[in-house]
Amino acid sequence: MRHLNAIFVGQINRTFMKIAKNQIENEIAAIKQALASMRDGASMEKIKYALAFSGDLRTLQRRLERMINDGVVKKTGKSKATRYHITTPPLATAIDADKKPEIIPLSEESKEILVSVSLPEAMRTPVSYNRDFLRSYRPNHSSYLRAEEKAMLAQTGKIHNVEQPAGTYGRNILERLLIDLSWNSSRLEGNTYSLLETTRLIEAGELATAKSAEETQMILNHKDAIEFITDGDETIGFNRTTILNLHAMLSNNLLADPGASGRLRRIPVAIKRSVYLPLAIPQQIEEFFEIILDKARDIKDPFEQAFFMMVHLPYLQAFDDVNKRVSRLAANIPFIKNNLSPLSFIDVPEDTYIQGTIAIYELNRVQLLKDVFIWAYRRSAAGYVSIRQSLGEPDRFKLQYRGIIIPLITEIIFNSLSPFKATTLIAERSLQVPAQDQKKFIETVESEISSLHEGNYARYRVSLKEFNDWKHSWSVRG
Repeated sequence: MRHLNAIFVGQINRTFMKIAKNQIENEIAAIKQALASMRDGASMEKIKYALAFSGDLRTLQRRLERMINDGVVKKTGKSKATRYHITTPPLATAIDADKKPEIIPLSEESKEILVSVSLPEAMRTPVSYNRDFLRSYRPNHSSYLRAEEKAMLAQTGKIHNVEQPAGTYGRNILERLLIDLSWNSSRLEGNTYSLLETTRLIEAGELATAKSAEETQMILNHKDAIEFITDGDETIGFNRTTILNLHAMLSNNLLADPGASGRLRRIPVAIKRSVYLPLAIPQQIEEFFEIILDKARDIKDPFEQAFFMMVHLPYLQAFDDVNKRVSRLAANIPFIKNNLSPLSFIDVPEDTYIQGTIAIYELNRVQLLKDVFIWAYRRSAAGYVSIRQSLGEPDRFKLQYRGIIIPLITEIIFNSLSPFKATTLIAERSLQVPAQDQKKFIETVESEISSLHEGNYARYRVSLKEFNDWKHSWSVRG
């Protein structure tokens, strides 16, 4: 019996020794990878921070001493000026050198963050929701974006020199925005619809073959949500009603529990590819959701507002799912309200975006996601330059009476009115404007109706079927 016990104990000891050895080797590999991205070397504290090292500094020091003895690392300086430098790049660095350069230029801090969040999950320290991350943010005092970054983005996103009602530019480019943002935001979720397939689905209602119902639903949900935030309704903003309804539209027919659409989370959730554990108590989720909205409303700069929402909505995981999609569309609300170029996430690499978000979850460090945000906004704005140039000066008459014109045309389409009935209704509604404007009002509405086609009917919030029914009625009875 003693002999058997000794064998058993020996097996246990060998197992623990093997686990410990693997842990040490994993830690050394992680240190190599971190130092390979730090050209000027790093202090022990900086290495620990970059790795989110779960051990104490003494453990890290032992690993570094071993690496120095093995000739992998060299040490320079003394005391507080001590720096550690990689002497031979690890295999992963050599392999990466053959890859194409990153699309998004990253700061040195972002590269360090990227190393940390790219480690295997077993080597990353599990973390829970950090309440102070949100509570410590003071609108218009704290800022994730530097003053020069805000100024640059404001210049990049500027549309017109004249003042326009909120949302004018977003509605003018709605057809393009519907496709760009629906496709790119869905692509960041792994959707495999192509740009052409997305265009056909949105413009003509054509479902792509060999695509799942979930992918089709995701894109159609984006279309509805984008129309919602560009509708010109003055109540759209960083308030409970807007964000809940935005989630309801984006999650429509996609959640296991249909009742969870537009409802704050009541269940615990886990995050794929992350060791972050969000809040699980519904009352706390409710509390911090309201704090996010309160702080977002108080932020004066539209770019800081947008990025704040991209950071904190996914971090809270306020909903059962679809949190990142809500944050991407919510980020566009201040751009639409301020007639700035929208953010459509054109060409944003999925991996870099996800890693930037994971850095928020696990490290509460915003730099990597900020690099993605700034690059993405500049890239998106550049895509709308030609549209900006072709739009010219907005029609002030249409702007003045859009509150009457849009509902009127919607009513005509929705009820499939014939030309005769439509003309009668237009004449009646013209009485709502001053006498000197009535003739031009009638001409403007008739001109808008005559220019309707399958590519621009969505601005009147009618379905393709309703538009086609009206078009058939109009031509048959005309």
